[in-house]
Amino acid sequence: MYPKKIANDTAKVLQSYLTYQAVRTIIEQLSETNPTQAMWLSQYSSKNKVQDGEAYLEELMSEDKELVMRIMTVREHLAEAILDFLPEMVRVGISQANTEHRRQLLERLTQTQSTAIAHPEPSEPEFNDSSDSN
Repeated sequence: MYPKKIANDTAKVLQSYLTYQAVRTIIEQLSETNPTQAMWLSQYSSKNKVQDGEAYLEELMSEDKELVMRIMTVREHLAEAILDFLPEMVRVGISQANTEHRRQLLERLTQTQSTAIAHPEPSEPEFNDSSDSN
């Protein structure tokens, strides 16, 4: 594995996710102040995939530059709010999830083994041909 490549790919995914969250936040805000624009942005976002945040913003730029600026501002604010906590949260989350998965795996393994011990597979019956002994 290449840690720098993984880190780079993860950063891109996180950046796109923060773009998505910024768009959702703005749609919520607009639904209270400008429902028509909220509906437009919601429909635009459903047609233009936000999975690639940077491509989404570039496409939106030709439609509404003010919304792009607003999305970038909210995205930056979200990043500043979460990035300090994120590394530790990810470490703890992965550690706790791994512990739970290992516990479940161990339970399944022991259930399978105890089932095999309690209910051994029948062996082939032995045939005693009594006519041979007469």
